[in-house]
Amino acid sequence: MNYYSPSEYIKNIYSLIMTKLTMRQARFIRRPVYIRGRRSLSGCKGLTTGRFCRFDLEGTKQTLFIGNNCEMGDMTHIVAHEKVEIGNNVLIASKCFISDTSHGNYKGDEQDSPDTQPNQRKLITKPVKIGNNVWIGENVVILAGTEIGEGSIVGANSVVNGSIPESTIVVGSPAKIIKQFDSNTQEWKRI
Repeated sequence: MNYYSPSEYIKNIYSLIMTKLTMRQARFIRRPVYIRGRRSLSGCKGLTTGRFCRFDLEGTKQTLFIGNNCEMGDMTHIVAHEKVEIGNNVLIASKCFISDTSHGNYKGDEQDSPDTQPNQRKLITKPVKIGNNVWIGENVVILAGTEIGEGSIVGANSVVNGSIPESTIVVGSPAKIIKQFDSNTQEWKRI
């Protein structure tokens, strides 16, 4: 059971009232929260967030969808300029960064020069999709173009880029598969 100090209790009451006034479908949005481009946010039924979460969104079209009953820890930062889709029942620990956007192009025919200031480079976007029942550990970075399959686990301090199959555990930078769930034996097996 959680025991809050009187000041923490008051902060939580304030956050609950603000949640019900500004985002009725959510369960509990702790304050402060920063949402740029609010019109781009959809879903969020039963959403719970920690403090200092930040959503940088495109603002004119839906770019961030958060499924049902998701929980995010303190200081989760999501950038969605094209599309970030988070499934149902996703648990995201604190200090995670999820982005579909990169400053500049560093492969192919039209690469950006290191002489160009990073904030002057063209924004490159690739959709991010996180499946249902995914658990994302503390300090994880999920880069543009990533797809994480249902039921997967991303270990703390991992950097994820590319496709992660469903029912796998990945760790590291870059993230590598270390275990996969065997539905026949109902066990996680080392790869």
